[in-house]
Amino acid sequence: MNSTGGNARPGRPPRLSRERIAEAALQGDVATLTMRELATRLGVSHSSLYRWVPDRDGVLDLVSEVMVERVLPEDEPDDENWLDWLTRLAWAMHDEFLAVPGYAAHVARPHRHHPESFGRLRDRAVAAFRAGGADVRQAEENWALFGLGVVRWLAATGNAPKEPPFARYLDLLLRGLACRDGDRGPLRHQGQGQDQDQDQRTSGTRAT
Repeated sequence: MNSTGGNARPGRPPRLSRERIAEAALQGDVATLTMRELATRLGVSHSSLYRWVPDRDGVLDLVSEVMVERVLPEDEPDDENWLDWLTRLAWAMHDEFLAVPGYAAHVARPHRHHPESFGRLRDRAVAAFRAGGADVRQAEENWALFGLGVVRWLAATGNAPKEPPFARYLDLLLRGLACRDGDRGPLRHQGQGQDQDQDQRTSGTRAT
């Protein structure tokens, strides 16, 4: 993110930056965050904060940029790894979203998603489903179901006493999405990706 701007004196770093604002916002519950609370965390005046971000939505856009950067796998999905890629993406969302109080609940609520950061997330996930053999329409639908399903599960964590383990939920979700409409059969490499996911779950490396 660009951290230039402001009227800092030459040779002295600006007291505020987009990075510092996002870091401070991530230190508490983003669902209840106020601009005044954020200014207090940063040790700046309310008016100084508004010189960098227009409002609370602007702060949450910065947070979303950071979160999407954290969860996106570094490699690109292809026809060999697409299901494993989506599994790694979902687990990264699980780990990172739950590490920030209120973030999963914020994302699950209807609101204006940051078009640049969430657009990157959407495009990469759609590319994964396309690599698995889905056509454009189905890949778009699969992304909507995948994103909504994962985020809704994360938002409900702690509120549903008998919620299924995330590994089981994710396995069922991806099994359903790895099937074409009607009688066209499964997407490519369905078994390979599921075997890798099963190995990961049985190894005990993940916990809810």
